[in-house]
Amino acid sequence: MEGIGGKRIYVENLGCAKNQVDAEVMVDELVGSGCLSVDNADQADVILVNTCGFIESAREESVNTFFALREQYPQAKIIMTGCLSQRYGKELEKELVEADGIFGNRDLRHITGLVRRILAGERVVDLPAYPLITEESDRRGKLFNFPGSAYLKISEGCNHRCRYCAIPLIRGSLRSRPFDAIIGEAERLVGSGIREINLIAQDLAAYGTDGEQKRSQFLRLLEALVAIEGDFRIRMLYIHPDAFPRELPAFVAENPKVIPYFDIPFQHAHPDVLRPMGRLGDSRTYLELVESIRTVLPEATVRSTFMIGFTGETDQTFATLKRFVEEARLDWVGSFVYSREEGTPAYRDRTATEHKAMGKRAARWQKELESIQQKLTMDRLQRFVGTEQDVLIEELVEGEDLAIGRTAHQAPEVDGLTVVMGRNLVPGTMVRCGISRVNGIDLEAIPLSGGASR
Repeated sequence: MEGIGGKRIYVENLGCAKNQVDAEVMVDELVGSGCLSVDNADQADVILVNTCGFIESAREESVNTFFALREQYPQAKIIMTGCLSQRYGKELEKELVEADGIFGNRDLRHITGLVRRILAGERVVDLPAYPLITEESDRRGKLFNFPGSAYLKISEGCNHRCRYCAIPLIRGSLRSRPFDAIIGEAERLVGSGIREINLIAQDLAAYGTDGEQKRSQFLRLLEALVAIEGDFRIRMLYIHPDAFPRELPAFVAENPKVIPYFDIPFQHAHPDVLRPMGRLGDSRTYLELVESIRTVLPEATVRSTFMIGFTGETDQTFATLKRFVEEARLDWVGSFVYSREEGTPAYRDRTATEHKAMGKRAARWQKELESIQQKLTMDRLQRFVGTEQDVLIEELVEGEDLAIGRTAHQAPEVDGLTVVMGRNLVPGTMVRCGISRVNGIDLEAIPLSGGASR
């Protein structure tokens, strides 16, 4: 059987941050077996298309990306990996004959054997089950973030069982990673120079609820993370609103390593939509949650996500959502039109014809919501003008004395950016800056005297 030593591997990564971590682990497994990781597909012997299978638009992007790479690089071995492969592996085996292999997203240690077999001429479909939680691979060498930042996954899967969500179909029930494994990985990241650790999970607050005590261990985990020595900051991404730890804002206020950034996917504000989703809240309780955070942390950044066009959506329920967004004055908002996913409980709520008709209305509502939120975001950003902020420099603008970075109030990929006007800036370092103005949904900043990279 052909070896894989010296073979060049390229990953086209799609989907969420959790998918990115999986890609980084797979690359580390392959590099550990003698492969070379390359940054461009035209250099590769093997291309991994790390797919997303969450909603229809993501699946379409994954398939289109595969065929574009297949056409452009016919000589390469191209393997579909990730969530789409996990969810539809058997169907892809029959229908996507152009793929040299199909690989799921559970036991990532299998990737080396799969690549070896494909290079030897086999067409392989491998959808392995999860290994024991203590045996999962978490080693990562090459990170796909900009310098200085990394994602850290603390759990996999989800037990909330929102009726619209395909995550349990793709990634299974909640699997909290071992406490010591998370701390060890965080220590390695800080030791390698990472300045910003972004904690990710389907719901951070659910960490540990699958253990013997059946209670969240998230605050205990945060306590251990902030005790790690080093100059770094911690960002929390994705906390389910119905399970939000009420003592969390006070903990953040007392621990400056934790960014006062709260990503809470409310999904909607009207109970006629939230109850069919399998969620407990409403406009009043969610407004009270936002207010409780800002009472303790007036400078806090609150981000949310909203689904439009789900079961129960009407002009009246959408009007409630708009009022909620205006009253909550959230800093950042993402929105998407509901995707009817087979295998989920909500799939049978409406017919395909009804769903298509609602989709057209929902797309109009989404544009209206985005217009409202853009103005709110621009207004919320004004509070930073005239303040000093640490900016994590991500990349330099070629030919200009400019760099692109992010303040603590801007999460990677999903929020606005900060344009820093200055020379000799180094990606991966923190620079103390004065915020000079708001430009759309971005900030502009100038390094302060004595605000050298660190």
